[in-house]
Amino acid sequence: MNKTIAKPDSDQANPVVPEGPVTYEEFLAWAGETTRAEWVNGEIVPMSPVSVPHQLLVNFLITILSEFTQAHGLGVVLSAPVQMKLKAGREPDVCFVATENLGRLRENYIDGPADLVIEVISPESRARDRGDKYYEYEEGGVREYWLLDTARRQAEFYVLGEDGYYHPVSVEGGIYRSAVLEDLFLKTEWFFQEPLPLYADIRREWNLP
Repeated sequence: MNKTIAKPDSDQANPVVPEGPVTYEEFLAWAGETTRAEWVNGEIVPMSPVSVPHQLLVNFLITILSEFTQAHGLGVVLSAPVQMKLKAGREPDVCFVATENLGRLRENYIDGPADLVIEVISPESRARDRGDKYYEYEEGGVREYWLLDTARRQAEFYVLGEDGYYHPVSVEGGIYRSAVLEDLFLKTEWFFQEPLPLYADIRREWNLP
């Protein structure tokens, strides 16, 4: 039987985390719409606040990928604090769910793998994004995984092979072509420009009206 746990105050910077193991349903009932936390091994794990450069890059990715997917009718783009439920309940920075998999969307989480997940690495998340999340996303069936490290100005791209393992994708001429988002290409320099590129300029690169 699920127990009742107090919901965090939406104005509280550091909400009180319930002690002891909780089910995923209890976690969802506890978490507010703005609560940044993940559910790992039955425990609630609060997420650290993100930096301004981190949020600017996430906003940039949401904008360009949403426009691209809408223009081509490919699916939807979502971002944290939306949950993705695999072995654990994670908050990908940005994720894409293809039209044929929209049935995985629930009221407040994705029930199963997104087709593409992007994590913007911060100093506190580097080991988690390259370790636990990498293997959970691989095992859970996330078809494409991007790791963007702004501090190191490094972009890594992985595609799930038929063998069930991630394989790194080489970037030729500084241009990455997505395996999941058909016809999508991005210049890796875009991720690290200061300021970030204008979407109008990227639309012209993509020949979108």
